[in-house]
Amino acid sequence: MLYAVAIAADEPSRIGFIVSKGVGNAVVRNLVKRRLREAGAASLCEYGTGFAIVVRALPASAAASWDQLLADYNAALESTMSRLGSRLPRAAVNGSTGTTQEGTPRG
Repeated sequence: MLYAVAIAADEPSRIGFIVSKGVGNAVVRNLVKRRLREAGAASLCEYGTGFAIVVRALPASAAASWDQLLADYNAALESTMSRLGSRLPRAAVNGSTGTTQEGTPRG
């Protein structure tokens, strides 16, 4: 689940994560958090200012692959942003994020 709200246009966007014990043990929760953090970092290229975003990981995210989690995150983000409307202009950069399958930066 993803929630977003528009804040002042000149403030940097903020992203927060909620990963409860229902997702799994500490190792699984941290893996999900790291993956979501990477997906959030990639989305800051497009929504770098003017938004506060909260992502709540559901238990199914523990079994999801990186590709599934990234696709779900991007779909939820686009859906939420389309509901907010075009309150802030998008960044001109909409290219590849340059990350590996696990979400780590390429060298």
